[in-house]
Amino acid sequence: MAIVPIIWGDDMAPFDSVTARLILLLAETGSIGRAAEREGIASSAVSRRVSDLESRLGVVLFDRSAQGVKLTTAGQAYAEGCRAVLRSIADLDAVMAEFGSGQRGSLRLACTSSALTGRLPELLAKYAAAHPGIVLDIQEMGAAKGLVALDEGRADIAIVSDNYDFTRFEVRPFEDDRVWVLAPPDHPLAASIQPRKDILFETVIDHAIVGIHHAGSLDRLVGDAAKKAGKPLIENVRVESFPALVRMVEADFGVGFLRSTSLHLLAGTDLVCAPLAEPWALRQLLVARRKSSPLSAAMKSFIALCNDTYSPSV
Repeated sequence: MAIVPIIWGDDMAPFDSVTARLILLLAETGSIGRAAEREGIASSAVSRRVSDLESRLGVVLFDRSAQGVKLTTAGQAYAEGCRAVLRSIADLDAVMAEFGSGQRGSLRLACTSSALTGRLPELLAKYAAAHPGIVLDIQEMGAAKGLVALDEGRADIAIVSDNYDFTRFEVRPFEDDRVWVLAPPDHPLAASIQPRKDILFETVIDHAIVGIHHAGSLDRLVGDAAKKAGKPLIENVRVESFPALVRMVEADFGVGFLRSTSLHLLAGTDLVCAPLAEPWALRQLLVARRKSSPLSAAMKSFIALCNDTYSPSV
């Protein structure tokens, strides 16, 4: 009996996961150049893949302009389908791993910088010692990107700040992470900062501040609080990291805000600090996972360790 090879026509082309990931990357970056750079391929190759896909599907997936590319309505539907398929592929890999010996596997974590400067490193060391066959893949990223990584199946667990939409996720507390204000010792606000005593946000808001990481969780918290107070933030300068924020406050560019997990950065400085008194400043880091994702043995043991070692602040 002769074996007839299957030839895919334009109307029967198989799903291409590489192109699917490119579509999602273009949707995220809004730029063919940046997407090509991230993937380490030529911009022309990215354009050709997208054009070939649009030709095969008979729809336009992206609006193109001098400012970049943006998903059309059809493109949004296709991107969501890509996410669903890639999630299913990632989930299948996780399920297949459970058929192994049970002694080996992997755990992919998306973690904010706040998590990695708090108790997480010590917890990961404890986990690694107890599970030497589990390969840890730890990625540092902002909370919003961490939740996207969960959605797209690129992470099993995310440890993120609590001021996001967690409708699609299962969450539990990981670490309490209060917001503090810090100032140089000769700053006018310093006289209002007393050891172990809360300070009101309204006492702080009239002073110039050093901003941190635009659209990050801490930036959103402080910005929302200022809007509710009906006062604009006086931002002298903006930085992208907490060590840089501490240095700029030291240089008297303004007061700053830090989470309690980052207070160790004040070691060796003469800065004064105090926790904010308002309820919105009493935050938490959360352990999040996608509700529909398979709960692997590696995930179960890590979540159990997080639960056993979590100690709420009094």
